[in-house]
Amino acid sequence: MKTYPNISDAEWAVISTLWDKSPLTSTEIIEKVSKTNDWNPKTIHTLISRLVKKEAITAIKEGNFYKYSPNYTKEELSNHETKSFLKKIYNGSLNMLIANFIKEETLTKNELDELKKILKENNK
Repeated sequence: MKTYPNISDAEWAVISTLWDKSPLTSTEIIEKVSKTNDWNPKTIHTLISRLVKKEAITAIKEGNFYKYSPNYTKEELSNHETKSFLKKIYNGSLNMLIANFIKEETLTKNELDELKKILKENNK
């Protein structure tokens, strides 16, 4: 079974940048992340280092710089995070998550139709 790193919300902002385009240097990552966050460049460097340490991203030296690339796809880590959340909050019960969501949110007819379609396809 493949293991995945646990990614914090802040680290998620960094790795998302790399999913959009990679490889990138730390300067390029800082430039892109700074557009949506007011974090100090040192903070972003720390996040990059944590992701390397967790093996979520790879650093390859090119000349005087390191270029960073993700080791996992967005889909892989999204699925991992979803399963982790489901297990932590709903004791692994997808049924409880969906029931709670439907009780708390007003769904449009299109959203309900889409859910029905997904359930039918999953039931085959």
